[in-house]
Amino acid sequence: MRPFVLLATRTDDAVADAEYDAFRRYGGLSEDGLVRVRLEERPLAEALPGFDPAAYSGLIVGGGPFNASDPPDAKSDVQRRVEAELGEVLDDVVARDLPLLGACYGVGLLGTRFGGVVDGTYAEPIGAVPVTLTDEGRADPLLRGLPTTFDAFVGHKEACASLPPGAVLLASAPGCPVQVFRLGRNVYATQFHPELDVPGIVERIRTYRYEGYYPPAEVDAVVTSVEGADVTVPGRIVARFVEFFAR
Repeated sequence: MRPFVLLATRTDDAVADAEYDAFRRYGGLSEDGLVRVRLEERPLAEALPGFDPAAYSGLIVGGGPFNASDPPDAKSDVQRRVEAELGEVLDDVVARDLPLLGACYGVGLLGTRFGGVVDGTYAEPIGAVPVTLTDEGRADPLLRGLPTTFDAFVGHKEACASLPPGAVLLASAPGCPVQVFRLGRNVYATQFHPELDVPGIVERIRTYRYEGYYPPAEVDAVVTSVEGADVTVPGRIVARFVEFFAR
């Protein structure tokens, strides 16, 4: 089997490792089966010289500290470099309709790159939200057979307020209408984190205490609010992505 690639941007080592381990666990992938590139550390051309997305089974874009909709002058040099590199990759992936699963940051990148509107209108605080499949979502090969409504973990400062032209809305939530969309047949983006379980989100809550997702003094309350969540379905999306596209 050709490996999958995780294009990551997380600056905290522990969270970055946990994200990688979670995608491997839910995808049933070995370390050789999921190549990780930490784009915040070095350019893609250095990490994978001559990178060709078609040489891999599929790509996963993880979440991270960047907001794609931030004004250009508010972005760091690293963010501008990362988004330029990812933009070229996404252009190629969408043009050839190659398999891609973009989690959280992937919505922002795909939305802004391909003509959607991404802003803070539908930002969501950290927590579990009910995600409901649309008719198209219930018929979609990746999501077919999942419960019509299931809980998933979110926590984001930007979201897709208007879909890119030609995108298909697959799932929504009360506070954020665009939770999953598809471009072409094989390019998917989820606003929620399909790789997160309760221990995973608790780690992120504590790590990002001072990153503006919630008042720092409320960290224990935020942790308590997620500890009883029943979030089991989203990981099946990662498993299906690997199952469908492994080659």
